[in-house]
Amino acid sequence: MERNEILKIYGTEYKKMTKILLERADLAAQIPSPNVRIGIKPNLVSPTPADYGATTHPEVAAGIIEYLQEHGFFRIVVLEGSWVGDRTSEAFEYCGYRALAEQYGVELWDTQKDSSHVKDCAGVKLHICDMVDAIDFLINVPVLKGHCQTKITCALKNSKGLIPNSEKRRFHTMGLHKPIAHLGVGIPQDFIVVDHICGDLDFEDGGSPVVCNCIMAARDPVLVDTVVCRMLHYKVSDVPYVGMAQQLGVGCADPDQARITAIGEEPGEEVAAPRRVLAVEYAVDEVDSCSACYGSLIPALDRLRCEGLLDHLQEKIAIGQGYRGKTGALGVGLCTAGFDVCVKGCPPSEDQIYEELKAYINSH
Repeated sequence: MERNEILKIYGTEYKKMTKILLERADLAAQIPSPNVRIGIKPNLVSPTPADYGATTHPEVAAGIIEYLQEHGFFRIVVLEGSWVGDRTSEAFEYCGYRALAEQYGVELWDTQKDSSHVKDCAGVKLHICDMVDAIDFLINVPVLKGHCQTKITCALKNSKGLIPNSEKRRFHTMGLHKPIAHLGVGIPQDFIVVDHICGDLDFEDGGSPVVCNCIMAARDPVLVDTVVCRMLHYKVSDVPYVGMAQQLGVGCADPDQARITAIGEEPGEEVAAPRRVLAVEYAVDEVDSCSACYGSLIPALDRLRCEGLLDHLQEKIAIGQGYRGKTGALGVGLCTAGFDVCVKGCPPSEDQIYEELKAYINSH
């Protein structure tokens, strides 16, 4: 499989589809030796079922594991770290990966419990979990989703699960795009299997899945994200970390260079993102917020918008680490604890934000 190739397969038998895809890509030929330790990195951002649109389907991971074991590769681990505010151990259990590990005899590595080291990633020093250095061949298995801050999340951003929680918070103070691009240098991806089955095309935490029943395979994470931008009707410039990663030599950000091949029958044009974020973000003043906190706020505001309440809010809602130690009228999250009204939590839940903001609006 060439580096500019992207293979796609459609259907509903996800494990079988994954194995067919990997046979076509000849993944086994790309792995140096049967003795290498192979890491499978899914997206288990939170303990939510895959059909909710946020997490990697365990059937896809099962297909990868079965393929590898049938080709003589047995040193396999699944490694992940959920986002700040949720526990990876709960995601492993709830998303079906604990059962998967027991069935196939593979290890689960929780990067939230790991130590870390500093690595110079093309001039930017980032903290990376030590477990990454114990992997010889990394298979990235992201979900193709929208993101309320970066517009898309797929191959490049999925590596955030391999850094400590403290570094995840710091990424937001650095503006997200630059550190994500440099992380592509620090954590090279050897192979990518994209879960494009039913990702939420607006929010990284799911809730409104869009069924596409597609799985993709590729070798270039930048090219994958470039193609995802086009699929969701964004320009590459709309997602700055993609172009930045190309400049750092991580991959190619020219969608016209992608050679996309569908295995079997291909459906018509795929649906674009609902863009619900754009409908509510006018009500927010965001400075360096963590994804978990902002990701709870946006769907809560969308619920208020649908009920006709959001337009009655007189002041903007402050959120993010940039408001620590500051005062104001209305804030969400522990970082705005000094505000007159604060929806407390780190992060607060979507329901909590919705209920407290609804009560605030009604009282005013």
